[in-house]
Amino acid sequence: MISSFLVLAIGACLSNSLVPEKEKDPNYWRGQAQQTLKKALELQNLNTNVAKNIIMFLGDGMGVSTVTAARILKGQLHHKPGEETRLEMDKFPFVALSKTYNTNAQVPDSAGTATAYLCGVKANEGTVGVSAATERSQCNTTQGNEVTSILHWAKDAGKSVGIVTTTRVNHATPSAAYAHSADRDWYSDNEMPPEALSQGCKDIAYQLMHNIKDIEVIMGGGRKYMFPKNRTDIEYEMDDKARGTRLDGLNLIDIWKSFKPRHKHSHYVWNRTELLALDLHAVDYLLGLFEPGDMQYELNRDNVTDPSLSEMVEVAIKILKKNPKGFFLLVEGGRIDHGHHEGKAKQALHEAVEMDQAIGQAGIMTSLEDTLTVVTADHSHVFTFGGYTPRGNSIFGLAPMLSDTDKKPFTAILYGNGPGYKVVGGERENVSMVDYAHNNYQAQSAVPLRHETHGGEDVAVFAKGPLAHLLHGVHEQNYIPHVMAYAACIGANRDHCALDNSAGSPSPGILLLLLALLPVSILF
Repeated sequence: MISSFLVLAIGACLSNSLVPEKEKDPNYWRGQAQQTLKKALELQNLNTNVAKNIIMFLGDGMGVSTVTAARILKGQLHHKPGEETRLEMDKFPFVALSKTYNTNAQVPDSAGTATAYLCGVKANEGTVGVSAATERSQCNTTQGNEVTSILHWAKDAGKSVGIVTTTRVNHATPSAAYAHSADRDWYSDNEMPPEALSQGCKDIAYQLMHNIKDIEVIMGGGRKYMFPKNRTDIEYEMDDKARGTRLDGLNLIDIWKSFKPRHKHSHYVWNRTELLALDLHAVDYLLGLFEPGDMQYELNRDNVTDPSLSEMVEVAIKILKKNPKGFFLLVEGGRIDHGHHEGKAKQALHEAVEMDQAIGQAGIMTSLEDTLTVVTADHSHVFTFGGYTPRGNSIFGLAPMLSDTDKKPFTAILYGNGPGYKVVGGERENVSMVDYAHNNYQAQSAVPLRHETHGGEDVAVFAKGPLAHLLHGVHEQNYIPHVMAYAACIGANRDHCALDNSAGSPSPGILLLLLALLPVSILF
């Protein structure tokens, strides 16, 4: 029940004056629905082409509440109320739900989930590129339990492959594409226990350069894990935390260069200026490491040194699409997750909006006829927004009434737990006394934690392009790469594919279906 006090307060805010004039006409809504119905009926003509290209966008921590809030923010950034706005992913015709649990965790982490949606096998929390037979941090349980990813399958099929992320390139999500590690935190040998080193396990940065030596595009952060211990960073010369970490003395950038064929053009860049100055027609391999650790939040990004996610995606596609056999590209909006962990909803949501812009950029550069694009998340967060806010209320604003318990205001955005829990004078902090619109404001939480946690509910999967309709209903998360591989005729499940599986070629399964529908008199 809502108290009479709240009803009066809400009623005062939810004035009819907030309603756009066109929306007062019922014909507006009827026309909108009929147009949507018309488009839905067109989906009966299924796209059964072979997917020459696959692009997977992974919003780390981008649960459904984050998607909705990002949609509103996108609209408000364009001076609209926001609720009616459409994200690029909203335009995708097929939507499913993904069950995110790890084999040993009800609420998952980004490593076990990455193994599921990239390798097609559910795994334990904290492990990447290995089955559930591998125990976290136990090096001696790794051998024989390695599982390969869709990036690996695409490379085996002759496609070009790329990884673009706003985190470290050896972070949980990208690492499952190429590494096999009992611990996601083994970024370099500096972070590994002596026992694991003595048993022969390799750190993730090392595996990036050695496991699949011909990845065409790698872009993100993580520079310090590529250089010997205490090597001064090229950008942050006075920052000890930016120095190289490797105990083995290796320079993995030099190793990356040495693996590239002499007749090919490989380029290592460390800033945006160098990246955008490249003649991409003359680039066969690109390694871009723009920060010692994770890349900066989009709101904090330096336009000289750090490219945006959209810019990196544009560069990656221009390089990868030169391969006539097509490409696989993994794109991670990884700092959505970090913003939420820090309780900084404004940072998280701006990261999500930037990833949506990158999705739009990819759509401009590719075709629905031959490119399967999948957008999803690895897990959710305990992030929510509510409070009976009126139409067009700033997504970072206050609810329209005071709490009927402590008589204090509260923001629409709240967390179930996290660092935003604050008590002042024995009571909940009065948010009207702080700058709750600040980029780094930590939204209030119900339970105090240094770092906010993941959420355990299902996440959305958006899909468009060849065989995108196979992503529907509620699925286990590990189902996703099997669909992508089936659509592209790569990996183990290729019985339905033609020998020449270039884009647009129907599979033999489709050809047989068409033949079965023809009258016998035509066939003979």
